[in-house]
Amino acid sequence: MVASSVADALSSQDVERVAALALLDLTDDEKEQIRHQLGAILAYARRVHDVDTTGIDATAHAVEQASSLRSDEIEPSMSNAEALANAPDANRTAGLFKVPRVIG
Repeated sequence: MVASSVADALSSQDVERVAALALLDLTDDEKEQIRHQLGAILAYARRVHDVDTTGIDATAHAVEQASSLRSDEIEPSMSNAEALANAPDANRTAGLFKVPRVIG
């Protein structure tokens, strides 16, 4: 089986490094289980990589999709005064909303 050969290629140190990146504290049994699971994922990725795509155009979707975007047409909207009418503590002369500080 390809997955087991890839899992065999993964060391415990590889799994521990990935677990540390994911901030996971794993038991030895969990490390062994994940080593096999990662091996299966990598084996599948290898199979996808090995597929011959010569002559195949790159696509973003497997099936053609119609555009869901509407045409960009100018429509009337509310004025700055209307937009700021219910805004607490707005700077109406500058036409700005005042919002709480979120960074330092």
